[in-house]
Amino acid sequence: MDTENIKIQIKTFFGLEQVLAEEIKKLGGRNVEVKNRAVNCEGDLGFLYKINYSARTALKILVPVFEFKAFNQHQFYDKLFKMEWEQFMDVDQSFAIDSTVNSETFKHSQFVTLKMKDAIVDYFQEKFKRRPNVEPKNPDIKFHLHIDRELVTISLDSSGDPLFKRGYRKEQGEAPINEVLASGMLQLAGWDGKGNFLDPMCGSGTLLIEAAMIALDLPAQIFRRRFAFQNWNNYDADLFTKIKEFRVNRVREFHGKIIGYDIDGKMLNAASVNIEAAEMEDIIEVKRQNFFESKKELFPLLMVFNPPYDERISINDDDFYKKIGDTFKTHYPNTLAWLISSDLEAVKKIGLRPSRKIKLFNGKLETRFLQYEMYEGTKKVHKLENQ
Repeated sequence: MDTENIKIQIKTFFGLEQVLAEEIKKLGGRNVEVKNRAVNCEGDLGFLYKINYSARTALKILVPVFEFKAFNQHQFYDKLFKMEWEQFMDVDQSFAIDSTVNSETFKHSQFVTLKMKDAIVDYFQEKFKRRPNVEPKNPDIKFHLHIDRELVTISLDSSGDPLFKRGYRKEQGEAPINEVLASGMLQLAGWDGKGNFLDPMCGSGTLLIEAAMIALDLPAQIFRRRFAFQNWNNYDADLFTKIKEFRVNRVREFHGKIIGYDIDGKMLNAASVNIEAAEMEDIIEVKRQNFFESKKELFPLLMVFNPPYDERISINDDDFYKKIGDTFKTHYPNTLAWLISSDLEAVKKIGLRPSRKIKLFNGKLETRFLQYEMYEGTKKVHKLENQ
């Protein structure tokens, strides 16, 4: 592998591609290209380590190593069998394959995954008279197989476990938001650690912790113990140590407040456990508070939250979304608020026109991430005052 000009593909969620592209540019990626649910770029080995450690909206980071066309399963197997697999793994290392298949020729992803496994094992058996082990749960080397019609791309997964697994979530909420999605929402909302932040329905605390990580400029994977690239034969441990030290030295002070409300004591306990695991007890405050009975206490304030919607958590209150709108209007003047919901009918009951709508997916649910701007008086008066 050329360690100076590595082609890299970084996977993310739908709707976060531009956020990820900006992150990658800031981290020093070259030839950054936005794709569907992915960003492609180039960089050296150090850059690959850096984005694994720091990129907040990356799900997994792949390095394509083989590309070919196959028109049937025999061609597919033969071309794989001819690859020099010892470039990427030793016979003593375990491996696993995950796959994405979009093809009329290869309809079953499980079948082609097994064929690729056979090709790798047979290659080592013939060349070294020994077979590497397949280890689905915790492999040394992870391959990603992508088939688009006849085009086959084999990549090395440099991350291992998906990068939303930050390492601080000890307790699950009833329907927790994915850490990568949470960070993407915060960045879309413009949170940069200046001012104050409120999540008025904080659940197990993911948005709060991600907001604090951005505010302190902590690297996204500061709590992660292992990356898949650490098992590669070209792994440079000294270089990775230097990159981590340099990155941690950029951590900054935060002078605002990050606060979470919830009415469910069980959820607040879960949030407290996660906040402690993230070592954020001094930065984040959570309290038992009904948002509908709260008043704005922090100036300036950005609010981002993930209210219940029926596909995730059933809500027995028909006026729930109306109450959100009433609370915005009466108790949160001059506030920017964002919320995510898949219940587009219920959202209409908020009674305010969103100033921005962004399509995102929460798991398989299509949602809208909505921005509401609350002004004292009318928008027109507000604009006149600010001219």
